Amino acid sequence: MKRSTNRILVTHAGSLPRPDSLVAMREARERGEGGNDGAYEAALHTAVADIVHKQVELGVDIVDDGEMSKASFLTYINERLGGFGASSGWSMNLWGPSREVRDFPEYYDWFGKVMPSPVIKAKHLDCIAPIAYTGQKQVQTDIANLKAALRGSNATEAFIPSISPTDVEWWQKNKYYKTGEEYLFAIADAMAEEYKAIVDAGFLLQIDDPFLITYYIFRPDQSVQECRKWAAVRVEALNHALRNIPRDRIRFHTCYSINMGPRVHDMELKDIVDVLLRIKAGAFSFEAANPRHDHEWKVWENVKMPKDTILIPGVITHSSVLVEHPELVAERLKKYASVVGPENVIAGGDCGFATFAGSVEIHPSIVWAKFKAMSEGAAIASKELYRKSAKRAAKPARGAAAGRRAAAKRRGAAKKSAKRPARAAKTKARRRRA
Repeated sequence: MKRSTNRILVTHAGSLPRPDSLVAMREARERGEGGNDGAYEAALHTAVADIVHKQVELGVDIVDDGEMSKASFLTYINERLGGFGASSGWSMNLWGPSREVRDFPEYYDWFGKVMPSPVIKAKHLDCIAPIAYTGQKQVQTDIANLKAALRGSNATEAFIPSISPTDVEWWQKNKYYKTGEEYLFAIADAMAEEYKAIVDAGFLLQIDDPFLITYYIFRPDQSVQECRKWAAVRVEALNHALRNIPRDRIRFHTCYSINMGPRVHDMELKDIVDVLLRIKAGAFSFEAANPRHDHEWKVWENVKMPKDTILIPGVITHSSVLVEHPELVAERLKKYASVVGPENVIAGGDCGFATFAGSVEIHPSIVWAKFKAMSEGAAIASKELYRKSAKRAAKPARGAAAGRRAAAKRRGAAKKSAKRPARAAKTKARRRRA
C-alpha cells in the first residue's frame, strides 16, 4: 500500500453510480433472463473505463472499478459461490427487527412508503451443499477491466472490493452445515480464492464488512459485550481467509449501511475498535463524517494500533445530500492527522454511493460534487500539515546554527575574560610608576 510523504491521498469506499443501461442488464441477469453476453461485457468494459477516468478527474488517487459488475455488494456473490440454491425470496425488510425501528416506528413506516432503501429487493439463497468458489471467470473479468481502464491513467493505486464471510453468512442462510461456525469458516475458505486472485493481480484488496458492526443494531436482545463476542469469531474467520495475503495489501471497510435514519443505535467505535484492529489489514476505512460519528476521531488517541496502520476516515457521507465544504473536509483530516500523523491518513467516504441497484439515494451529480470537495479538502489539509512538518524539520537546523553562534559568542567572551587580568596588571604597574 503506497504512502505519500508530501500530501494526503484520496480514495473512497467502493461502489459508485452505474449507467442506467448497465443496471438494467445486471438486474436482468440476476433474474436469470440472460441476454446478449457480448453486449453486456462491452457495456461493462466501457463503464469501468469511464468510472476510472471520472475518479482521476475528480482528484481520487486510489481508485477502483466502481463495482460496476455488481448489482449489489451482497448478491454479486450468488454467481461466484457453489453450494447455494432454493431461493428464499427476493426481498428483505432490512430494518424491521432493528433497534432503530423499535424506537422510531412512525418514521420508518413513513420512510418505507416514500423511499425504497429500507427494503432490499435482491435475491438471497440458502446453502444446501458444500460451498466452493466458482467465480474465477467473473473475478478475472473484473481484474481485466480495471487493468485496461488504468492504462495511461495517473492513478496512484487501485483496489477491488470483495464481500466478507460475515456478510455472506448473514444474507445467505445455512441449511447444510451442522453448526453456524462450520458454515462461516466454509465461506471463508471459499472467499479466500477471490481475495488471493485480486492481490495476485497487483491490486489492493478491500474487504467490505458492514454487518460486523451493524449486527448490534439488528439484535436489540443482545448487549454490547455479546455483540463483541459474536464479532470476534467473525474476525477470526476473516483472518483465516486472509492468511496467505500480506497485511499491507489489505484494506478493511466497515460502516452502518445505507440507512438514512436517526441512527441513534449505531454501535460506538469505542466499544468495538479493539476487535476491529485484530483484523489482518494494513488500512481501515470507516464512517466518520455523519453526525453520529464525527466526534469519534478522539477514540484513536487512546488506541494502540499495529505498526504502519493507515486510517481511511469517511470525510464525506452518503447519508446526506448536503455537499461538505472543502474546509470541513480539511478540518476532519487534520484531526486524524493530529493523532496518527498525516502519513497515516487517507481521505475516504463513509460508504458506497450506489450500493443497491435501483436504490441510489444520492444523485450522481451530488456524488461528484462530494468527491470534488473531498479532493479539495485533502489539498487544503496537506498544504497546512506538510508546511508545518517542513517548519518542524527546519527547526533543528536553525537550532544547531543558533547553538554554533552561541558557542562562538561564549568563546569570544572567554577570551576577553582571559585578557582582563593581564590588562588590569599592566594598569596597576603604570599607576605605581607614576
